[in-house]
Amino acid sequence: MDKGSGRLTVFFEEPFWVGVFERVSEGKLSVCKVTFGAEPKDYEIYDFILKKYYHLRFSPAVATDVKEAGRNPKRIQREVHRYVEKSGIGTKSQQALKLQQEQMKTERKTIGREQREAEKERQFELKQQKKKEKHRGR
Repeated sequence: MDKGSGRLTVFFEEPFWVGVFERVSEGKLSVCKVTFGAEPKDYEIYDFILKKYYHLRFSPAVATDVKEAGRNPKRIQREVHRYVEKSGIGTKSQQALKLQQEQMKTERKTIGREQREAEKERQFELKQQKKKEKHRGR
């Protein structure tokens, strides 16, 4: 059975509080960025995870190293605090977020292009119909 792990990093990014969900499964990292707005309380984050985690749109998976560790939990907590103070989000996470952002951008562009073409086609059909109606009387 495959092991998966996840991590949530909450930090302040002017002017909002942002959470970055990192999910590692089968040696691949995928990331999702969530904007909370005001500083979220622990119970609000817990509630968000319980209710909305499965509806999050994660980025495409990026290869990463999976580290198995059985270490002292206090030491891990100290390292997490140092990590959050120094860097915020890891570079792999940033790459995954950038990849997701580019993917969403291309999706928006294709949808917008299709809508514009459909509108042009509709306008053209209306003009053609008006022309036909004008010439029917003569």
